[in-house]
Amino acid sequence: MERCIKPARLARDVAYGLEASEDPIPFRLKLWFDRVFAFAVDLAGMAQSTLRAKKRELERQIDDILTASTSCSIARELIGKIARARDQLLVFCSFPGEVEPTNNGSERALRPAVIQRKVTNGYRAMWAAEYETAVRSTVDTARLAGAGSFQTILQTIA
Repeated sequence: MERCIKPARLARDVAYGLEASEDPIPFRLKLWFDRVFAFAVDLAGMAQSTLRAKKRELERQIDDILTASTSCSIARELIGKIARARDQLLVFCSFPGEVEPTNNGSERALRPAVIQRKVTNGYRAMWAAEYETAVRSTVDTARLAGAGSFQTILQTIA
């Protein structure tokens, strides 16, 4: 299973790099993330040609940062994390208004499941955890499509 990349978490890692390192790479990454998040706010009203041009510029900038050499271990670690996430950082550009530039919405959707797991002290059987995950996923997907939870569960079971 591919690990989910969390752009907001990467931005926090960059903020830590700014505090813990004197290398210029964390600062360059912070500026880049600031531009990405500002671009995401302005995305809705842009023409497709403008959107593609701005995305190409952001891609060029991140490539320049990721290929920079450094002797700082913190900066190298940041470069590695961001390089592994490289192809997922600007996915929101391909789906304007549908995908957030951060994964905060996904994190909020997972929160009830996390609370359930912590309150009940986990599951004793893997099938129970898988069942709840399937039900929550189905209901949340149905909610996004405007369908009712109860009817969706009935259709899924049938």
